[in-house]
Amino acid sequence: MKILVAVDGSDISVRAAKHANALAKRLAKPARIVLVAVDAAPFPGVVSKIGREAMERIHAENHERMLAPVRRALARSKAEVREFAVVGEPADAILAAARDNKVDLLVMGSHGRGSVKGILLGSVSSKVIAQTDIPVTIVR
Repeated sequence: MKILVAVDGSDISVRAAKHANALAKRLAKPARIVLVAVDAAPFPGVVSKIGREAMERIHAENHERMLAPVRRALARSKAEVREFAVVGEPADAILAAARDNKVDLLVMGSHGRGSVKGILLGSVSSKVIAQTDIPVTIVR
């Protein structure tokens, strides 16, 4: 079984990763956990102002900030863990990663570090649920 976990460095995304790991432990066959960290694309014109190298460095720092807490949480996991760092619109990137990796389950937090949160679910969570036929587990 492949379990995709969307991570953004928040406490909720760390809980989502721990939940995925707990699920993986209960399976008869070893599971694979796919971590996806999505950094939003910059506003138009930003790259031309600061340069491509600076933008790549910013994305790398943001991805590290998103993945580091989850790495620590899964350090002793028996599951195979793969990481993907993506730049783009978060929900679209999560859906694409799920499709590309042929995952069996998506696990994500109810809301993340986004500046605007949905009333019950974050906008990314809501969009992912609405646009996939893959089972989704939302962790609070």
